[in-house]
Amino acid sequence: MYTPKHFEEARLPVLHNMMRANSFATLVSADASGVPVATHLPVMLDDSRGEFGTLIAHVARANPQWQAFDGSREALVIFTGAHGYVSPSWYSTDRAVPTWNYLAVHAYGRPKLIEEGAAVLRMLGELVAKYESGREIPWRLDSAPAEYIAAMARAIVAFEIPIDRIEGKVKLSQNRPEDAGNVIAALMAQGDAGPVALAEAMRELR
Repeated sequence: MYTPKHFEEARLPVLHNMMRANSFATLVSADASGVPVATHLPVMLDDSRGEFGTLIAHVARANPQWQAFDGSREALVIFTGAHGYVSPSWYSTDRAVPTWNYLAVHAYGRPKLIEEGAAVLRMLGELVAKYESGREIPWRLDSAPAEYIAAMARAIVAFEIPIDRIEGKVKLSQNRPEDAGNVIAALMAQGDAGPVALAEAMRELR
C-alpha cells in the first residue's frame, strides 16, 4: 500500500482496533494459475496469537478460493474504515484540489485450513457471539437443531491467517493541519453516519 510518511499508522493496538471496528473485510489471494481472487467476508482477530495476531474466517465450500490455502501462498486481507470526500471549498486557500480521506489496514499472511469439526463449530460460535453481542436476546449457535448446524458447517471451509506483516494508512488531512478543523466541521455538518464517523476519526487519530 502506498503510504506517505505523514499518513502512516504503525501502532499495533491502533491497527487492531481499526480491524475490529471494520471487521467486514476483503480477502485477496491468487489461484493455482496466479489469477487474483477476492471474497468479502467477516474476519475475526485473535491478538493473542502471533507477533501481529491471527485472523480467522470462513468461506462457502463452493467458493474455489480456499483450494489454494495450503499454508505456503500469501494472501492479503483489507480492512477499510471511515472514508469520505473532502471538498477544497473547506480549505482556507484556493491552492487546493478535491481529495478523499480514509482509514485502511492491510494484513498479509498464509492461510491455513481449519479442518477439525469441533474447531470449526467453536469458530462459528465465536463469530455469532461477536455479532449478536448487545442484542436484547442474542441468538446462539445452539439455538438451531444440532444436525442442521452440523450440515451448515459442512458447507463452509474455515481457515486462519497468522499475520506476517501489517500496514496501516490513516489519511486524515495531516498534510493540511491549518484546515483540518474546517474539514471536521464540514463533515459533522452533513449529519450522515459516514461523514460523522470520518470526522470523529480525524479528531481521534490525526
